[in-house]
Amino acid sequence: MISAGVLADHQIKDMIAQGRITAEATIDAGQIQPASLDLRLGKTAYRVRASFLAGRTRTVKDRLSDFQMHVIDLDGGAVLEKGCVYVVPLMESLSLPKGMTAVASAKSSIGRLDLLTRIITDHGVEFDRVPDGYDGPLYVEICPRSFSVVAQPGQLLNQIIFRQGKTFMSDDDLRALHAKTPIVSGEPVISDGLGFSVDLKPAEGNLVGYRAKPHTGVVDLSKLNHYDPADFWEPVHTDDGWIILDPGAFYILVSREAIVIPPMQAAEMAPYLAMVGEFRVHYAGFFDPGFGYAEAGGAGSRGVLEVRCHEAPFVLEHGQVVGRLVYEHMAAMPDALYGREIKSNYQGQGLKLSKHFRAT
Repeated sequence: MISAGVLADHQIKDMIAQGRITAEATIDAGQIQPASLDLRLGKTAYRVRASFLAGRTRTVKDRLSDFQMHVIDLDGGAVLEKGCVYVVPLMESLSLPKGMTAVASAKSSIGRLDLLTRIITDHGVEFDRVPDGYDGPLYVEICPRSFSVVAQPGQLLNQIIFRQGKTFMSDDDLRALHAKTPIVSGEPVISDGLGFSVDLKPAEGNLVGYRAKPHTGVVDLSKLNHYDPADFWEPVHTDDGWIILDPGAFYILVSREAIVIPPMQAAEMAPYLAMVGEFRVHYAGFFDPGFGYAEAGGAGSRGVLEVRCHEAPFVLEHGQVVGRLVYEHMAAMPDALYGREIKSNYQGQGLKLSKHFRAT
């Protein structure tokens, strides 16, 4: 019997062994993270006219017959163009037991590319949410927003966590956790999760972020530490502690706070109240157990903020609360922690672009 909480790595392995998680090709051990499973692209991409959900009475295949424009073979790599929408069947399928749900998110490097990727399911009515007891295939909708990309089968764009029963921590639980194991530098702002703010007054210099250039080359997702940031990004500087966000522009910024995820917790980044401004923060949402945790090589790690401004120019000021982390209980202690037993690109991070770009 699985305790309530987010499944740990060894429990995900058990799900694979039980046939609850299956795949076209053997699931690699490297896909299993402390509290999540990385999902692999299949061999075919469908260019579609518009984003869609299957709806309660339809399958994704049904909807593809309505909206499909053409089929793209991803073998050897294929360009997915900026501003277009694609649906790709994933290699993994699920057969969840009763009482278990799942939720997906883009991986960190994918969110930092402004690559909108969302999981859809048969009979689904929400993106990135897999309902209780779901039995069926998984698909990913891909919409490159800032850069066209080259994708190929087997690449890891999304990750999924599995929830058994009630997993979310109350604000009282979060305050008690902070008193025992500080989860943020400074005084915590706790209201429906842990609030975090933007850093626009760095300790050194006046570089506070990056803005995606509007007309760039293609990013090959298989090439790491490869691209010159100057070809894709404009640095954002300020000496005043504020910047003006341009409508439609995409920014990489960083949280003022250093965040800690203890071993028996996981967390998901959630948008803050829409009333605070004309922008959205985050595309990649999961924080594994051990993120920023001292015993896993961290002394608190900043959260990188993927920010898109909406209809009107908006002044963003230093220390403004822009999002929140919703903490969840783990169902069991993971065998591995982020930054300790597994390779972790962003442990101890500050302001940092995706791993496709050379360090500046």
